[in-house]
Amino acid sequence: MKISIPTRDGMVDDHFGHCDHYTIYNIENNIVTDKATLPSPQGCGCKSNIAFTLHEMGVTVMLAGNMGQGAKDKLNGCGISVIRGCKGNTDDIINAYIAGTVSDSGIGCAEHDDSHQCHEANKE
Repeated sequence: MKISIPTRDGMVDDHFGHCDHYTIYNIENNIVTDKATLPSPQGCGCKSNIAFTLHEMGVTVMLAGNMGQGAKDKLNGCGISVIRGCKGNTDDIINAYIAGTVSDSGIGCAEHDDSHQCHEANKE
């Protein structure tokens, strides 16, 4: 199984579409067997081709901080399950996922505080 985490400075990036890169973990028999990075395309997740790219790489799970419904729908449409509300070091999050202690927060990008803006979505 391959799992992707939007990453910045070794931590889960709170905004999926603005991450620096994706950390891709390969898991076999509940053990991390490989860890790689994929540079993030520019723009919000719902406007990029990242869902298809991750699908082509064999990713089936996305552990994310927050993301908008459009990005979540694109990932789901490519067969990638999304778990939102993840925070902290990516290695710690992957170990928590393997241990079965990570669950979806149910909160999307629309739940950010008033200071948040998805700049790509707001362009006229």
